Amino acid sequence: MLRAASNFRAVANRGLAASAAATRPGVPRDEREGKEIYTTVGIDHNEPKFDKILIANRGEIACRVIKTAKAMGIKTVAVHSDVDSNSLHVKMADEAVCVGEAPTAKSYLRVDRILQAVEDTGAQAVHPGYGFLSENTKFAAELEKAGAKFIGPNSKAILDMGDKIHSKKIATAARVSMIPGFDGEIADEDMCVKVSRDIGYPVMIKASAGGGGKGMRVAWNDKQAREGYRLSKQEAASSFGDDRMLVEKFIDNPRHIEMQILCDKHGNALWLNERECSIQRRNQKVIEEAPSSFVPPEMRRKMGEQAVQLAKAVGYDSAGTVEFLVDSQRNFYFLEMNTRLQVVEHPITECITGIDIVQQMLRVAYGHSLPITQEQVPLNGWAFESRVYAEDPYKGFGLPSVGRLSKYVEPRHVDGVRCDSGIREGSEISIYYDPLICKLVTHGDNREQALNRMQEALDNYVIRGVTHNIPLLRDIVQEKRFRTGDITTKYLPEVYPEGFQGTVLTPTEQETVIAFAAALNARKLARANQYLNQNKQRSTHVASFSKTYKFVSSLPVKEGERATEHAVEVSFVNGDANKAKVLIGGKTVDISGNLSLSLPVNSIEVNGEHITTQIVGKRAGEITVLYKGTPFKVKVLPEQAVKYLQYMKEKAKVDLSTVVLSPMPGAIKNVNVKPGDMVSEGQELVVMEAMKMQNSLHAGKTGRVKAVNVKVGATVDEGEVLVELE
Repeated sequence: MLRAASNFRAVANRGLAASAAATRPGVPRDEREGKEIYTTVGIDHNEPKFDKILIANRGEIACRVIKTAKAMGIKTVAVHSDVDSNSLHVKMADEAVCVGEAPTAKSYLRVDRILQAVEDTGAQAVHPGYGFLSENTKFAAELEKAGAKFIGPNSKAILDMGDKIHSKKIATAARVSMIPGFDGEIADEDMCVKVSRDIGYPVMIKASAGGGGKGMRVAWNDKQAREGYRLSKQEAASSFGDDRMLVEKFIDNPRHIEMQILCDKHGNALWLNERECSIQRRNQKVIEEAPSSFVPPEMRRKMGEQAVQLAKAVGYDSAGTVEFLVDSQRNFYFLEMNTRLQVVEHPITECITGIDIVQQMLRVAYGHSLPITQEQVPLNGWAFESRVYAEDPYKGFGLPSVGRLSKYVEPRHVDGVRCDSGIREGSEISIYYDPLICKLVTHGDNREQALNRMQEALDNYVIRGVTHNIPLLRDIVQEKRFRTGDITTKYLPEVYPEGFQGTVLTPTEQETVIAFAAALNARKLARANQYLNQNKQRSTHVASFSKTYKFVSSLPVKEGERATEHAVEVSFVNGDANKAKVLIGGKTVDISGNLSLSLPVNSIEVNGEHITTQIVGKRAGEITVLYKGTPFKVKVLPEQAVKYLQYMKEKAKVDLSTVVLSPMPGAIKNVNVKPGDMVSEGQELVVMEAMKMQNSLHAGKTGRVKAVNVKVGATVDEGEVLVELE
């Protein structure tokens, strides 16, 4: 142990020395996110390396690879579609090549055009990022023929592990713990039902070549098995070009825990500790943490050793992830192996190990050995990652949203925060690509500190122009079960059985939000009545900040719910515009801070307690306050205006059972009815695709189809009427 500790210090010292070297003339500037954490292994600028690499991806992962490549002194080439020509990854790279139109099949998946870009730019290697061509064996083989390196595992390992049916056979032979299931390909719906019955419901139906939550469905009965097989098969064909399906036992109430591995071409393999990825919706991860609060050291060692056994069994030689399902008794079962830089969550592993995984991928692809042994892999502190998406969390925990970022400020000033993003203010979130905005990471000495930093970071994250999922993320990080680590993959439906409906405020918190909105409105009125640069004369004029402002305010607790009205009085302490005393319901609320409607973030004191809020909307008589991540529309009206409201006619409500609306922007894949058809309640009418996910839309009642307003291939906006019923 003494020798291991000595070796670790030597490696750490080399890392610090290499980081210090980056300040010397001639050494590349290090612009990596959270670069101060990379203390386990530094960058050796005297080590041979690639001169130029091409990144066959887009968005945040392309930016992530470019930053590490630049820090190592490697030139970079970006590829992009026509709509991505002004994207951040294009601006960051040394060179950029357009490879086609917006749809991925016409650009980022065009192997021929990317190979041509490699030849034209003289790139020596290609980093595929994740998704797209990252697990395409034909692409990797074509690169080798062209004389360029594939920065990832060898083709055989990708083929062995990318096929879930074949990978299970290899894992069994490698003595890795397995889930009960059918060892073979499912030919059709009837076979799917038969196999599902043999295994016993519930079952997981998923694509053999799948990943990222696409091409996967849970079935609890024969009907769901048939529908799940059909929809998953369509998704698999669309996303991966491979629609082979398999069925296995679905483990109820499991945890999803994965082990990061790192291997080289010389037979060395490391496991870099685990990640807890149980908070999921539609089999896609929402919040991850490393390490897992559920995994004791001995279990961690066993999982790591099995992951390495599997990697060595297939001759793995890059970064990868072995995923496990873990039951309540801490039994773990092999789920799949991702033969790539794991989609989004690798930064939290980097935080707790101090290892730049992208740097090691580049070194290993060049031919270098791993610079440390298993004993030298540390576990430093705790890290969380929130996937910030352009999604509406109130619809199925997150249906995609599109738009342009009119205001965008990342919370980089918060201690221990790292933001891996590929966008900036003015960027557009389109229907063609994944709606990821940022990988928001916090690191701390322990779980509580890292979690508190995540809470603060989410409160200070400013995003305008698109609907995003911060309300859900913020609510999760303060929820009791999550804070104690009592989570499974069923966490979201159990904690939010009716779907996410926003943060539920206590009566005191409701008073805080109302008082804050009233104080803002009072300050606005006071400024409007303020006379500046005027000669002082005797008059009956009272200074605007010495007046008392009276309002009637209300805060709907739920959308569409009639709220209780409150009489509110606001006065400013000693005429100070930043100190308000608010009287509401017989209670006094003292507010101090910069009470400005123009600030992107308001940090204020309420009765001596610090809170962070944002103003995300304002119009006559209404201020939308973002508090604890959730927007609250607060009505703040003068007393006289309230008297006239009773004469205002209410807007008629639409009978949603007679129409099928598009829940998100997307493209129509199937239309199953025509005008005049009789349909029953719950019958599938339309299938639409958004961000490569297929969504089945059903009839809200039994009736006759009055009109079908779309056809296959059409693109639609959120809220658009697709089908009308009589």
